Amino acid sequence: MTYREQRETDNGQIRVHFEGRLLQCRHCPKKYSCMQNPSSADHRNGAGRQVSFIIENKRLPNYTDWMKHRVDSPKGKEIYSHRMSVVEPVFGNIGTTKRLNRFSLRGKKKVQGQWQLYCLVHNIEKLANYGHLAAS
Repeated sequence: MTYREQRETDNGQIRVHFEGRLLQCRHCPKKYSCMQNPSSADHRNGAGRQVSFIIENKRLPNYTDWMKHRVDSPKGKEIYSHRMSVVEPVFGNIGTTKRLNRFSLRGKKKVQGQWQLYCLVHNIEKLANYGHLAAS
């Protein structure tokens, strides 16, 4: 289930809303006890389980809550999805093109140094290939 939003009710309490994905609900054995209309998960136009509850405890928000709110916001989802598409080719390039499929050194500091050298080579290669685009 993914976090959707939180709203304040008429009496001032905070209600948090979550929503399940349709494909997850479709084959779930608990959908008959969980959903009000379990047959809605069996066709394409249906919806997944939607849950909301009132937050009872009045603890102060911490950094984890703050980060969850940022990542779950529309701008956070846009940034995070872009990040996922940008990071993956780096590992593909280092693993496939530069053939780093296992470290040749032992020990945390040595492995960290070897990884940083590969990252340095990757970044220099990016500058050599695409640096003229940033300069113009």
